[in-house]
Amino acid sequence: MIQEEKIELIKGDIYTDQRGSLRFFNNFDLGPIKRFYVSEHPDVNIVKAWQGHKKEQKWFYVIAGSFKVILVQPDDWDNPSEDLEYEEFVLDVNKNEVLSVPGGHASGFKALLPNSKLMVFSDFSLDDSLNDDFRYGKDLWYKW
Repeated sequence: MIQEEKIELIKGDIYTDQRGSLRFFNNFDLGPIKRFYVSEHPDVNIVKAWQGHKKEQKWFYVIAGSFKVILVQPDDWDNPSEDLEYEEFVLDVNKNEVLSVPGGHASGFKALLPNSKLMVFSDFSLDDSLNDDFRYGKDLWYKW
């Protein structure tokens, strides 16, 4: 399956002076975003996997702790192959990065540190997202 858009890691910056610090993403266009939510993981045993969208785009940003995010492109949305290749990303609050994921991917994630928080942005309304939602068992493509 060929995707026109690519997964992208958007680097932010941090400015610090005597008043504190400021984290910013001047090159992150928020125009397409319609909603966001925060996934909080009190411990490192929680796995949220797999949720996929043919068209919906998502952006992942860590606001506390660290997360492992795994991405897969299903070859058949109703009955995907079990041996698909995956891409692995480690997002950490200290790296100040946004992971941009175009439609056509399934994602799974888990905290690497207790009390981690992951902010997820979406370009779909909740109703539109529910009509583009595909769920799979957590151990289908990756052994957490």
